[in-house]
Amino acid sequence: MDEVDRIVAAWRRERPDLDVSPLEVLSRVSRLARHLDRARRAAFAVHDLEPWEFDVLSALRRAGEPYHLSPGQLVTQTLVTSGTMTNRIDRLVADGHVERHRDPSDRRGVLVRLTARGRQVVDAAMTDLLHEERRLLAGIKPGDAARLASLLRTLVQPFDA
Repeated sequence: MDEVDRIVAAWRRERPDLDVSPLEVLSRVSRLARHLDRARRAAFAVHDLEPWEFDVLSALRRAGEPYHLSPGQLVTQTLVTSGTMTNRIDRLVADGHVERHRDPSDRRGVLVRLTARGRQVVDAAMTDLLHEERRLLAGIKPGDAARLASLLRTLVQPFDA
């Protein structure tokens, strides 16, 4: 038994009229998310990054050469408002992780480009993050992890659409 089993059992005892079965899945997802958040923060702290900084830098890194995106593309990938993204870009520029450049295909547009320093930091943080995530998944077999990933994809897809 784990803590979620105890919570579910207590609810079933106290409210037998309710189907509390969603708690068996989603409470565990929620608890795992908290553990993942702690692991992410620890992995990023080694590199003096906040999770939001990693999110922006990793979006730029995944874009491939020349590692640039428009602020609007960054907003879409990180699910924040444009005002929030502007502040985040400002901070990343001040830290030397990104630079702003004019978009050659749109004179009014701006591109945010990963600097060599930003690339080095995000690559190192990604390596540490994957180490932490493997540690979190160590209790399940690779085939089970693949099935879990598939089930979670099915669960998350409607929200991402």
